[in-house]
Amino acid sequence: MNTAPTAPGTSRLDLARLQALAQAHRIGTSFSGWDRQPHDVAPETLVKIIAGLGVKAGTDELLDAALEDAELAPWRRMLPPAVVGRAGTETLVPVHVRHGEPVRLWIEAEDGGRHHPVQRDLWVNPRLVDGVLTGRATFELPRDLPLGWHVLHAASGDRHTKATLVVVPQRLTTAAPLEQRRGWGLAAQLYSVRSKRSWGIGDFADLADLAALGGGHGADFVLVNPLHAAEPAPPLQPSPYSPSTRRFFNPLYLRIEAVPELAYLKRKLRRQVDELAKQVHPLNLDAGKLDRDTAYAAKLEALELLYAVERSPARQQSFEAFRAQQGSGLEDFALWSALREELGPEDPFWQDFGGPASVAAEQARARLADRVGFHCWLQWLCDEQLESAQRAATAAGMRLGVVHDLAVGADLASADAWTLRPVLVPGMSVGAPPDMYNQQGQDWSQPPWHPQRLAEAGYAPLRDMLRTVLRHAGGVRVDHILGLFRLWWVPEGNAPGDGAYVYYDHEALVGILALEAERAGAVVIGEDLGTVEPWVRDYLAERGILGTSILWFESDDAGAPLPPEAYRALCLASVNTHDLPPTAGYLAGEHVRLRDQLGLLNRALTDEQALHEEALAAVLDLVRRRGLLPADTGRLPDGQVIEALYRLLAQSPSVLLGVSLVDAVGERRAQNQPGTRDEYPNWRVPLADAEGDAVLIEDLAGDARFGSLLAAVEESLRRRQPA
Repeated sequence: MNTAPTAPGTSRLDLARLQALAQAHRIGTSFSGWDRQPHDVAPETLVKIIAGLGVKAGTDELLDAALEDAELAPWRRMLPPAVVGRAGTETLVPVHVRHGEPVRLWIEAEDGGRHHPVQRDLWVNPRLVDGVLTGRATFELPRDLPLGWHVLHAASGDRHTKATLVVVPQRLTTAAPLEQRRGWGLAAQLYSVRSKRSWGIGDFADLADLAALGGGHGADFVLVNPLHAAEPAPPLQPSPYSPSTRRFFNPLYLRIEAVPELAYLKRKLRRQVDELAKQVHPLNLDAGKLDRDTAYAAKLEALELLYAVERSPARQQSFEAFRAQQGSGLEDFALWSALREELGPEDPFWQDFGGPASVAAEQARARLADRVGFHCWLQWLCDEQLESAQRAATAAGMRLGVVHDLAVGADLASADAWTLRPVLVPGMSVGAPPDMYNQQGQDWSQPPWHPQRLAEAGYAPLRDMLRTVLRHAGGVRVDHILGLFRLWWVPEGNAPGDGAYVYYDHEALVGILALEAERAGAVVIGEDLGTVEPWVRDYLAERGILGTSILWFESDDAGAPLPPEAYRALCLASVNTHDLPPTAGYLAGEHVRLRDQLGLLNRALTDEQALHEEALAAVLDLVRRRGLLPADTGRLPDGQVIEALYRLLAQSPSVLLGVSLVDAVGERRAQNQPGTRDEYPNWRVPLADAEGDAVLIEDLAGDARFGSLLAAVEESLRRRQPA
């Protein structure tokens, strides 16, 4: 018998049966490593991940029982935990009852209508389940069901059960207008984009002004970093991709002067607010490193004063309606925020308080009612100011307006990890396997969705998150969209490379994403860079979801730069990404020198520079062959080269073109250096020009470089619109 060693204290397991159990739970038993060779997942890792799903398999006896349970699990349920089907297509639902007993199915539609599935003549042999002979009936759902969230009922004898039924679009239609007329927009890290009125950090009012400026030049959108909430008080996690929740927004971005209650603040208190603003305004001109903590501390002090102002009846009614609409999700997040304030970041209170519905949590909810209200109020203000920013964007002529960014997950000690604990997996973290960029693998310290429990929750946590993000948006970029298909799970205590892929029901997850985007009228952009199987990109395109193309990464099978005409049409194409330096820095090889200084190179500096120069020369040669740059090889101004690169990009069929704001002002520093934490000021780099001076919103309108690049993109794109 082929056996495998397991964790200390367990027997040696039959490897074939262990792998069969893993596959039954959609856990990959092998993966392609950085050397592009297949590697088996360690048996101990499989046992840990299976245990994370709530299944014990540490002994042969437990393994046998778990295999039988996996096989019988669907037969033990009258209905599946949730059903997700595409509108207008065949959707079959298995129903399990005592063999020979009749069963009725009906649907309560979201609009109050009632529909009746039809039983299909599909024979499946009955089987003995826990001593009961159980049969399977198969029903086909009506193909004319409306899009939306419905309830599927089943009744047999004295048994009645129900399940969430989600009817999703066959294809997201929101990108169709872009196929008729392509568009472009600005991509910016909002916190870095400041104005004279900012409090040291770019805010929602700055977003509205940036959108208005871009719209005036013909832009259709402004894509920003994730605006998810971080900690409720300083110190703040600088990475927008490691939030405390993906559903709610960061009050750091509030513009204090845009809060209506400021007008009714008593004179003495108003002077306090003005003094706070005066203290942080000098930060706007600091081009060195952003100071989130100082900025947020000042804003919180001002917001405390504004929260105490009596709201008008209309304002109070609006606030109460917002709380009611957002429901328990908002209240639980606000409770987490209040507890985190009270107990501090080092106190793992979630271990003592259980979930938000525990007795201890309910007692804290009553004791901290005012602070819970305060944090709900902050989210209401965020909602108001985001609505104002989107309104300003569309008023400026943008077809999409604000496009949000959705992070992969939230931190292990986050609000989401506490409030969503029933549908997350404890003891697991999401990451990436070893690859050519990081041969040790990556651990992102974010708990993954539990596939089965998320379905049993009717996918409501996913739906609610998407609805909040899309509430005042024209689109959303989904970071690492491959995570809707599979995620690399790393068990607690394991090295990042010692994990396994766990596969998700992508038909359900992508379908729900498409449904909520369709209802919001929003475009979806999937970040599908890196190693992504071709069928995944084809599938996303079939569902109407855009992909992502980066100029530097687009190459043919021989490694030569891909002609822009060969780019995908349903795609957001851009020259660079936030994990690389701006184009001016990339042209100068800044990223190579920085990685060498930080000890991140796997080759000698001279070898890495030679490879970079070779790849760069190939791209610039393509630009010259297209007549976008002079044929001579002399040194040209960065601005001229950057405009040529964007003109090249405009020759692609991609329906959206992203213009990095940093490229429009000459910035050279990267926002993020992968593989570092404190060694580099990740996510703390303010917007600056080629000379290193801070660039404010007010500077952009008269900035010749900004205007020239945007005009070049607009002109190039308009000349190449589809016939």
